[in-house]
Amino acid sequence: MTRTILVVDDEEDLAVTCQRLLNRRGWHVTIVGNREAALATLARTPPPVLAIVDRHLPDGDGIDVLRAARAIDMPVIVVTGQASRAMRRLVLEEGAAGFLGKPFSAHDLLELVRVIVGDADGAAPPT
Repeated sequence: MTRTILVVDDEEDLAVTCQRLLNRRGWHVTIVGNREAALATLARTPPPVLAIVDRHLPDGDGIDVLRAARAIDMPVIVVTGQASRAMRRLVLEEGAAGFLGKPFSAHDLLELVRVIVGDADGAAPPT
């Protein structure tokens, strides 16, 4: 069974690039562009195994999505164009499993996904 990653970003080019990278690694990717759609996706059964969430969404704060995902024990990687130390500290204190500043490299994204949730085939993350 293919495991799903949710990508929440209103920058379509970035979301599609993430989707292509993750698809090549065997992941199924669902893309949504706003907070409301992300929250609806988190309510599905089974939920995605990981969410990659932009900090700033057109209809609200990505931190709301982070909190909802953490409430169901889903790890979250927060991405943002405002990659300050204060922002990093904020999202990590809110429970994010990872943080990437935009623009980020394909290698950094794929490595962070692997460390947090392992491989698409269900292989455990490295210890």
